Amino acid sequence: MVEGKNGLSYADAGVDIDAGNELVERIKPAAAATRRPGTMAGLGGFGALFDVKAAGYSDPVLVAATDGVGTKLRIGIDTGELDGLGIDLVAMCVNDLVCQGAEPLFFLDYFATGKLSVDEGARVINGIAEGCKRSGCALIGGETAEMPGMYHDGDFDLAGFAVGAMERGTELPKGVSDGDVLLGLASDGVHSNGFSLVRRVAEAAGLAWGDASPFSDGTLGQGLLVPTRLYVQPALAAIRAGGVRGLAHITGGGLTENLPRILPDGLGAQIDLSAWSLPPVFKWLAQAGGITAPEMLKTFNCGIGMVLVVDPARADELSGLLGQMGENVVALGHVVPGAGVHYSGNLT
Repeated sequence: MVEGKNGLSYADAGVDIDAGNELVERIKPAAAATRRPGTMAGLGGFGALFDVKAAGYSDPVLVAATDGVGTKLRIGIDTGELDGLGIDLVAMCVNDLVCQGAEPLFFLDYFATGKLSVDEGARVINGIAEGCKRSGCALIGGETAEMPGMYHDGDFDLAGFAVGAMERGTELPKGVSDGDVLLGLASDGVHSNGFSLVRRVAEAAGLAWGDASPFSDGTLGQGLLVPTRLYVQPALAAIRAGGVRGLAHITGGGLTENLPRILPDGLGAQIDLSAWSLPPVFKWLAQAGGITAPEMLKTFNCGIGMVLVVDPARADELSGLLGQMGENVVALGHVVPGAGVHYSGNLT
């Protein structure tokens, strides 16, 4: 072996392998708490194993989704409020999976930073584990990348990868028809999209993240960082009860862009905006930013985080079931002939 002359190490270059190993040890209990049928091994291997047959599937079709948290991260980093960001990451992936009719089985994360803080990394990944636990999926692996020179001090990025399964032939959407009822499930706030516009509105209003929130208790940052709601368990219960023909996760693009993704050619959606009240955070955004109603509806969830397309004969039953599972359910309107989303009433 050739002897080096300058004594440089990987740590001198800014990468602390020991810190990465410490983080893995720190998060192992949280990951272990997400174990579910099908989980085969803990963290630390070159790959993560999962037994789909042991999860209860006989002829499974796998469904995969990936996403991030977007510029909501900027507020979390600036305020040090990191604990809910992992829940956001999981929700943005698993809420998409369930729209296909799939049960989320396992999740992997990618955490990239310039200089790893074990404490901050653990807070974020513990949030990921919490989101997985609430969604019934296992956190079976991930990657922590320390990349000096790629990120400013204190900055990091997150990505998530979820895999789910369904029995062959049960995929959604299926059978969406004229007259089907649209049931909306309330959101918990802005969730994890539209934050580039949110940050512009706060800047225009002259507000810092530590200032008192104009729409909620606590600071503005705390009000905006409420985690994305996890719809997996109630959505799966509704699917298994029967009568659900499609689901749409209302993220970037709002109701205007996301609902058409599950409607067949020749059908559109008619939504009554007076069926629900705009939550305070969205009223503030609209007023402080001078944002028009059409722009609000194609940027934010506006208080509706998930929409179910259901058989009219089962609508009341499914509304009751979802309500029993803690969801605030709103009858938004119907599937109609045509294309796109049409609105009546006012967004107030």
